[in-house]
Amino acid sequence: MAIFSRISDILKANINDMLDRAEDPVKMVKQIIIEMEEQVDDATQALGQAMGSQKIAAKELADAKAKSADWHDKAKLALKAGDEELARKALDAQVDIDGQIAGLQESYDAITAQVNKLREQVTELRMKLDEARSRQNVLIARAKMADAQASVSKSVASANADSAFAKLDKMERKIVEKEATNEAYAEINGSDASVQMRFDDLQHAGAVDDELAKLKAELGM
Repeated sequence: MAIFSRISDILKANINDMLDRAEDPVKMVKQIIIEMEEQVDDATQALGQAMGSQKIAAKELADAKAKSADWHDKAKLALKAGDEELARKALDAQVDIDGQIAGLQESYDAITAQVNKLREQVTELRMKLDEARSRQNVLIARAKMADAQASVSKSVASANADSAFAKLDKMERKIVEKEATNEAYAEINGSDASVQMRFDDLQHAGAVDDELAKLKAELGM
């Protein structure tokens, strides 16, 4: 059965290699579980049909044995009654049925062997399906984790960290330059104001001296 090779892939193969080869590991794992479930259903149906045939064969065999025993009892009854001819006829029927019993027994044994084999296969398939189901969530989680890691790695690889830091450094230098320029303007503006104040003081003092001279002249001093 083709499904057994797929089951073997899941249960025995290297899972990491298997996930690497798969286009979509999550879908693949789910599909394999579905195929295994279908195979178990098919095998179970085949087992049910075989068991039905086994019951029919068993009934036919039991009926034939019962008829054989019945003709045997009738032969004894006829012989006890002194009717040997009737007893021979009963035994003749018994012998015919006994010949059928041999064939029915052979058929029943063959069907029973088939039923036992199918039952073992169904049991094995169910065990493998249970094992696959128990590992399904783990495999899917690992596949999703691998996708997430790949996405993060791709994002990290595509981002130029050096370029980003270089831009930050350039921006910082511009800020420092602006701060220095502002400080320089403030210093220059402060210096100009001081000089102007000195000139203003000199002019004020000169005006005061002129007024003082005028006042002394008025007073004849």
